[in-house]
Amino acid sequence: MIENREGNRVPEVTFHTRRGHEWVDVTSDEVFGGKTVVVFSLPGAFTPTCSSTHVPRYNQMVSTFSEHGVDDIICISVNDAFVMDEWQREQKADNITFLPDGNGEFSRGMGMLVAKNDLGFGKRSWRYSMLVKDGVIKKMFIEPDVPGDPFEVSDADTMLDYIAPEAAKPLDVTVFSRAGCPFCVRAKGMLHDAGIRFEELVLNRDYTEATLRAVSGPSTVPQVFINGECIGGSEAVEAYLRKAEAA
Repeated sequence: MIENREGNRVPEVTFHTRRGHEWVDVTSDEVFGGKTVVVFSLPGAFTPTCSSTHVPRYNQMVSTFSEHGVDDIICISVNDAFVMDEWQREQKADNITFLPDGNGEFSRGMGMLVAKNDLGFGKRSWRYSMLVKDGVIKKMFIEPDVPGDPFEVSDADTMLDYIAPEAAKPLDVTVFSRAGCPFCVRAKGMLHDAGIRFEELVLNRDYTEATLRAVSGPSTVPQVFINGECIGGSEAVEAYLRKAEAA
């Protein structure tokens, strides 16, 4: 049965984790004691919504949560330690703690263990997020109890809006570049100096000129996109940053 446990302590369980080639048991007290922690729990590693949206956005916003008093962000799923470790590597999410709830003990204690027999999953966690302070659950965002796998309220943005409503969210930035391009180096350097994280796509490795023309029009590089807007090359980036600094 899905239940809201705000005001209660998290379940006392032992998580069986792997560090390198060794088993390491970690207790709930070690995970939550004396810390402010954001937890998001989901039905399964490598599943579509979990891999494409849930984990990536929390991963992107780790530093923003840290700036507002969150000590750790934890992803929990009813999967074994080997699967969770491999999923963490695949997601490049080293700044998030992935905890395997292989036996479903934590999820059961949270009242979140549900049957996913129709998908061949057996017992899995319902999707939810929560803010935990020194082991006490302060806030929960639980997905609505409807068929399927709803994903409406347990996302990173909803949690950040609760913790710090006025917080500036990280920009979505992509740089289309080319190896050996000095203007690309300059644009990336300015973004780096401004503390703006970005993803880089390199010509003839990640895309072709046809792709660049399709998305931006010009085929010159760099082409920098910020929050869905094509800013342009290095001079345009410089003007954008100057304007942002003056605002």
